[in-house]
Amino acid sequence: MADGTKAVVDTSAAEEEAETTAPLSASEIAAELTSRAAAAALADEDADEVDDDPQEAADPVDSEDAEDSADPVDSEDVADAADAADAADVAVVADELPDDLPVPQRHSGDKIADRYRLEECTSQSEVFSSWRAVDEKLRRAVGVHLLAAGHRRAKDVLAAARSAALLGDPRFVQVLDAVQEGDLVYVIREWLPGATDLATLLATGPMEPYDAYQMVRQVAEAVAAAHRSGRSHLRLTPRCVLRTDTGQYRINGVAVDAALRGLPEEDAELVDTRAIGVLLYASLTHRWPYPEDRYDLQGLPKSLGCVPPDQVRAGIHRGLSDLAARILCDPPPHHLEPITTPAELTKAIALLPKIRQPVPDPALPGLAAPRYSVPEPVAGRTSREPRPPLAQPAPAPAPVHQERFPARPAPRRRARRLLKWTLSVTLLAAIGYGSWHLASQLGNSGGSEKQALGVSGVAGSPSPSVSAAPPKPVTIAGVTSFNPLGDGPMHADQLPLTYDNNPATFWQTQGYLQNLTTIGHGTGLLVDLGATTSVSSVQVQFAGGDTTAELRVPTGSGATAPTQLSDFGNAIASSTGSTADFRPPAPVRTRYLLIWLTSLPNDGAGTYRGEVAEIKVAG
Repeated sequence: MADGTKAVVDTSAAEEEAETTAPLSASEIAAELTSRAAAAALADEDADEVDDDPQEAADPVDSEDAEDSADPVDSEDVADAADAADAADVAVVADELPDDLPVPQRHSGDKIADRYRLEECTSQSEVFSSWRAVDEKLRRAVGVHLLAAGHRRAKDVLAAARSAALLGDPRFVQVLDAVQEGDLVYVIREWLPGATDLATLLATGPMEPYDAYQMVRQVAEAVAAAHRSGRSHLRLTPRCVLRTDTGQYRINGVAVDAALRGLPEEDAELVDTRAIGVLLYASLTHRWPYPEDRYDLQGLPKSLGCVPPDQVRAGIHRGLSDLAARILCDPPPHHLEPITTPAELTKAIALLPKIRQPVPDPALPGLAAPRYSVPEPVAGRTSREPRPPLAQPAPAPAPVHQERFPARPAPRRRARRLLKWTLSVTLLAAIGYGSWHLASQLGNSGGSEKQALGVSGVAGSPSPSVSAAPPKPVTIAGVTSFNPLGDGPMHADQLPLTYDNNPATFWQTQGYLQNLTTIGHGTGLLVDLGATTSVSSVQVQFAGGDTTAELRVPTGSGATAPTQLSDFGNAIASSTGSTADFRPPAPVRTRYLLIWLTSLPNDGAGTYRGEVAEIKVAG
C-alpha cells in the first residue's frame, strides 16, 4: 500500500492482483497459473474417486488443506469418532470452495472489529483488498488488508503478519495486528501519510547519484537485518519502498505481500538481493531492467540483454553502475564478483568511494534550499562592521539629548569621504577625455586638408595590405574514444576512420536510449597531434545528422593524455550541424584536442547515436 498517494480502484476482470498499483511480474503470474492448474488437476482426481459416501470423498483431501479447515476443532477431541466425522464434513466443505475465494465486500464507513473504520479503498483484487482506515480507539490512520478467512492463503498471511510484527525494526512499516474474525482475516499496519513511494519519486526522472546511494544503502541494510532474524520480503517493489519527509527510507509489506500472493520462499536471499538491484537500476537509468514496462518505466529491449546502467544512460556513477551489474547480470561484466545475498551487498556498498551530497543552488527553481539559513543583515549595519559582543559593560548614563540624537557612525563618514574622492576623480577624467577628444578632432581635420591639397606624406598614401599566411594542415597522430564515465573505448576498431580522408567511412558512438541533452552529460574523441602544435582551426564532418559538439583543450602541460573531463577547460568553440568548423578566438598551442559531443541525432531505431566521418586540423 503506497502512503501519501491515491490509487484508482479497478474492479474489472482484467485487474492484476496487486497492492496499490503494483502489477504482478511474469514469474508471479506463472506461479499463480501453475498453482491454479495444480488445484484443478487435484479437483479432477477427487471427482473421479468420490463415491456416494461423503466420508470416502474426504479422503483425498490434502493434509495441509484439511489442517487449515480443521483449526476450530480441538486436537484432544479428534479421537472421538463423532468429532472426526464432523472434521471430515468440514474438510469436504472446504474442498468445495473455489480456488480464488473472493474477499467479502466492504464499503467506506464499515468497521472492522468495532474499532477500525474503513475510509478509502486503495487497491482491490480478486483475493484481497487494501484500505486506508482510522483507528477510532487511538485516533490515528492505519492501513488494512482484508482477506477471506476460507481462502487457502489465509493461514499463511496470518503467520507472515505475526512474524513481521515481531521484527521490531523501525526501518520497516510496522504490522500492528493480525486477526481472523468470522469470515474475514484482516492485517492492520502502520500508515505513513507524509511518505512517498519510490515509483512516484522516479516519475520525474532518474535519481542523483547521492540519492540513489542513500536509497540502496538504507534498503540493503534493512533487508540484511531482516534476513539475519530469519525473515524475508520476497516481493520488494518500488511501491514498497517509501521515503519520509526526513529522507529516511521505510520498507512496507515485509513477508505479508508475498503471502497475500502465494509466492514461494525458495532462494529468499537471492530474490531479495535481485529486487534491490532492480530498484537501484531503475533509480539510476529511469528504465526497468527487463523487457516488460513496469511502474511507468519503459523496459529495456529484449535483444539488449543485461547491460550495466552506464551503457543505458551516460553520466552514471561508475561504482553504483558496477554494483547493479554485479547483482543482476549473470555473469557480471569486467570479471566482477557476483552479489547474491543482502549481506554481501551491504559489504560492497560500504567499500564504495564516498559520494558527496550536491549543494543545491537556491537560484534554481525546484531545488530545496539548504537546511541552514544565512543570517539576514541588520539594517543600519554594514557587512564590514563587527557585531557587538554578547555581553558588554553598561555604559555611563548619557544625557537625554545624546540618546535622542546619537552620533553618526564612523562608516558613514568614511562613505562620505569616499564619495567626495570619487566625484573628484570622475571630474578629472571627464576633463582629460574632453581634451583628448578635441585634440584628435583637430588632428583629423589637418590630415583631411593635406589630402585635399595633394600633399604627399604618410597620411595620404595608402597603406599596403598585409596578407595572412594560409593555415597549414596538421597531421593527426591518433584518435581515441574519450568516455571517462563509461566502460572504456567505444568501437576502437573504427577510430582510424575519422582521419582517413574518406568521408564515406566513420566512427560511431554506442546507442543511447535518451539524448545526451536529457542525460546531462556527453562523450567524445581525443585527438593526439603527436607533439605540441599551434592550432587555428578544427573541422569535423558528421555522418549521422545534426550533432552538437564542443572543442576543448587541456588545462595542464599536456605531457600525458587527459583521462577526465576535469582535465580540460571550458569549450573554446562550439557548433551544431552536420559539419563543425571550430575556430578559437586565437591560435592555441596544444598536443591534445577534445571533440566533446553534447547532442546526438536519432538513428531512426529509437536510439541516439553520433557518427564522426572526418577530422581536419590546421595550424
